[in-house]
Amino acid sequence: MGRNPTKCIDKPYCDKRKEAAKRDDSLNSREGAAEKLGISASTLADYELGITTPSPENILRMSLHYHCPELRNYYCVHECPIGDYDATPVDILDLDRIVIKLMHTLCGVGEMKQQLLDITEDGIVDEVEKVAMLKIYRNLDKMIADAQNLKCWIDKNLKEV
Repeated sequence: MGRNPTKCIDKPYCDKRKEAAKRDDSLNSREGAAEKLGISASTLADYELGITTPSPENILRMSLHYHCPELRNYYCVHECPIGDYDATPVDILDLDRIVIKLMHTLCGVGEMKQQLLDITEDGIVDEVEKVAMLKIYRNLDKMIADAQNLKCWIDKNLKEV
């Protein structure tokens, strides 16, 4: 098999393995990667080609051996039926971009806190307050995404391989 399988171009499990192979030559081949992951090369090929979905345990192993925390997020957002409902995709940016986005989102925390207190004070959420609650909901999603981005950046750049 060649070093750049064309059938897996733009397939995240293959792309992340090839990216990791720049740091660890044993990941250049499916056979070497499969050995590290404790699975067969054909199973890894099925994952990389999108024929089968990896188990959560194998995603964790790939994430660890490829030094790629965003694979966990990819799985949760795109593969896991529960994540389809509630997972927020991450896009690991440069640290300064992540921090700026997070700080911008956090600037509104005081206002959200006051709105929540005002809304819940009487124990009833009226139609006007529902609109405010939906805005708070969207802001919480932004905070979650920004925090997840920062966590992935830290996992990728500060934790030991």
